[in-house]
This record gives sequence, C-alpha cells and structure tokens, in this order.
Amino acid sequence: MKARILIAGFKHETHSFSRLPTTLDDYRARALLYGAELEQLRGTATEIAGFLDACDEYGWEPIKAVFADATPSGKVSQDAFDHVANHIVKTARECAPIDGMLLCLHGAMVCEHEFDGEGALLRRIRQELGRDLTIAATHDLHANVSDEFANWVDILVSYRTYPHIDQYEVAREAGELMARTLAGEIAPRVRVARNSMIAGLDHGRTTSTGPMTELLDLAKAWTLKHRDLLSMSINAGFSRADTPDTGPSVVMVTDGDYPTGDDLINESLDHIWSTRHVETVKTLTLDEVVEVLRSGVAGSGPVVIADYADNPGGGGYGDSTDLLRALLEAGITGIAFATMVDEETTQAAHEAGVGSTIDVQLGGKLGPEFGGPIAIQARVRALTDGRFQFEGPMLKGQQVDMGPTAVFEADGLEVVVTGKRFQSYDPMFFKHAGIDPTTRDIVIVKSAQHFRAAFGPMSRRVLVVDSGGGLTTDDLSKFSYQHIPRPAFPLDTD
Repeated sequence: MKARILIAGFKHETHSFSRLPTTLDDYRARALLYGAELEQLRGTATEIAGFLDACDEYGWEPIKAVFADATPSGKVSQDAFDHVANHIVKTARECAPIDGMLLCLHGAMVCEHEFDGEGALLRRIRQELGRDLTIAATHDLHANVSDEFANWVDILVSYRTYPHIDQYEVAREAGELMARTLAGEIAPRVRVARNSMIAGLDHGRTTSTGPMTELLDLAKAWTLKHRDLLSMSINAGFSRADTPDTGPSVVMVTDGDYPTGDDLINESLDHIWSTRHVETVKTLTLDEVVEVLRSGVAGSGPVVIADYADNPGGGGYGDSTDLLRALLEAGITGIAFATMVDEETTQAAHEAGVGSTIDVQLGGKLGPEFGGPIAIQARVRALTDGRFQFEGPMLKGQQVDMGPTAVFEADGLEVVVTGKRFQSYDPMFFKHAGIDPTTRDIVIVKSAQHFRAAFGPMSRRVLVVDSGGGLTTDDLSKFSYQHIPRPAFPLDTD
C-alpha cells in the first residue's frame, strides 16, 4: 500500500521592528496556493518541487495541502497564521490516514500571538494529529530554531547555500530521510544548540571561504564519518527577529540518541563563537561608494551596487532613497535601478501612459525616516503587469506577480517602480520591463546577498552599501530588543 504524504509550505522571515504587519493579503501577493495548485511549482528550483519528485521516486501518494509564502515584513497576523495552519490540519484530517508530512518552512516566523511561529505550527499539528506521524521539515539557513520546534519535528534539514540555490536538493534530502524512516531503517531525533549571540557566521554567506563554509565542511565530514549522524544543519539565524531563540544554531538529526553528538555540537559552537568577528564582505558608506564610482571601475559589465540597508528580503521597506539620492546628487549617471516600492507613483505612471513626462515624488513613503521622497521630473518609459518567471539560479522557474509596474527615465536614471515589495535577486526584475542589466554601466538592486547568484557573474565589480538608513542595516544597536536573552553578542559582548 502506498504511503500517503502531506505536502505543505508556510514561510515567513519576520522583522520584529517593521511597522508593516503580515496579513493573508501579503501571502496572496507573493504565493498562496491550495491543493492541486501546488503542481505549478513542479520543475522549479524549490522545496515543493523537491517534495513532489520525492513522492514520485518513492511511490508515495502526495496529499497537496497549501503553499504560503510572503515577503519578509512585520509580525504575521493571527488570522493569517490560523488560516494556513488550520488548512494543513483540515487537509490531513479529510485525507486521513496519512503517514507523514513534508513541510517547507523558513524558521524565523514571529506572529502577533507567538514568538515562535514554526514551533506553534508543529505544536498544533501534534495536538491535532498525534506523535506517530513522521514530520520532515526544511528550513532557511537564517532560521532561529527553537527547542520546542526541535522537540516536535522528526527530521530537519536547512539550506547550505547563501544565496539560496539548493532548496530543491535540501527537500530531496529530507525526503530521503523520510523514506528511510517509513521503511524502519532509522528512528530520527532532532537536537538544537546555540550560543549567547544573535548574529554570527558571517551572516551565513557561502560565496567565499569563511566561518559558514568552514563549519559546513566540518559538518559534511562528520556526517560521512559517523553513521548515526544522519544530517547536520548550520543556521546563521535572523538577528532582526526579537525572540528568545534568535541567533545562530547547530541542528543535528541522529538515529536515536547519539551521545557522541555532544562533542560535535560543542566543537561547532566553539567555532561559531571564535569566528564571531569575521566578515567576508566589507560594506561601504554612501560617501565611499560615490568615491569609488567617481574614480572609475575598469572592466566590462556593469558595476552592481547592492542596497544592503533596505533589503526587502530581510524585511526592509524597499523604498529608502538614501543611496539613490546620494548618487544623483553626486552627478552619477548610467544607473538602472530595480526596484523602488512606490504604489502611488506606479499608479500615476499607469494613469499618464507611456511617453508621458510627469513630476513625481519617488519613494520614501513607507519609511520616510530612511530618506524621504525624491522629487524628479521623469518620462514614463514602459508599463508592465509585473508578471514574469525567474530565470536565475535561485528559485528558477517560479512565477512572480509584482502587480502594475512602471519604468521611469530621467537624467541618466532608469528605475523600475512597483507597489509590492520584492528583493531584486533575478535579472528578470529588469528584463521584464525592457532593461538588459548586462548593458548598463551601473545596476542597483535592493538586496544583501542573494543578488550575487545571478548578478555576480555579469558584473565587473560588486559594491555593497550599508547607509545605516534602513531596517536591514548591520547596526543592530538601532533596534530596541526586548525579548532576546541577555547578554548577547554583538549588543553586550565583543
């Protein structure tokens, strides 16, 4: 008889200090799929695609529940949480019996009513469906993994790349461990440990040798050496979630109780602490990036500038104008910029039509404290519906719907403006609007690290700018933490 495996996803990386709540409409704006609609993700570089293919490989019957994903922002509303969690449980009950669950989660969800969204989700599932059900989950490597979550889940595997280009592979690994569990080969247990720190491991970067890649290499070697160590995940954590579990962590999946794991966990925690000051990327100030551009950058391809402090992928508002204002005031031209979040200006462009020249107050509306609107007179160069498909290494093949979008052109600037918040980590944010980023002199993206997967290879140089003017600045002293355990690095200790 075929095993029946429920497939679901419920993702959010929550910035506790954002004033933008995360509602069910925010999930609808990015991804909210039910039942057979999950088939839309088949063939993409995503966890759901990996889960579906695992069902095919192992001869399981997939029970497709829901996939919900919202752009990082403020706390998830209880209504949104209850809607998705209840749908998972309801589907499981209606399709009973089921033998297991494959869950695609983030690991840093904070709700209005719960610090630990993922722990609350697993608690509800266990209370409703019991402990006999095998649950395997995937996490982002920026997860803040709680003790409660580790207690409720049977299998947990986190991404090992940042930019995240291994979601599919991680899902297949979780599926393989599920198969071995259902076959009675293993009895997996999950353990988690962490230090007194809310940031570390070079933010989880894996594009160059550093603390994260070093520890991942150790984890891989240990897994190959120790038969009862089934999987090991290293999480850099998400420091802008104000919770008791915030920070880097080590997760082990072992076959039963595994005392040797204590030594490996302690060695891992020592590595995380001893490398806490190591950064493989130097961020520039606004003055420094202007100086670099004025001095000239040799080579072919664009200079790619990442607006690190206002990254929607980390909860930034996506409309900070500090960086763009500094470049325009310095007389820098040849700029292509995607995207500026500004629903009002986008609507004005669609009302005026292509070819119109209008006066706009660009950006600075969601987070005016990070640079108010820029007054410019610009020509509406193009209008789009904001729909396209990712072509880069990250989430390749997944559909995107940004809603009405416009391209403005003024004084050596092309800027893609839209009403929804997305991190610009794929060239299609430009190309769908008629801009080929490979042919531009300067390309600006609102991103911290994910952009490197697609934009790094085309660039003649990458500049990462932290103006301090945004919700994703590295200066954590700007946030008023109330719930993290103290003392904690880097706020209280060096």
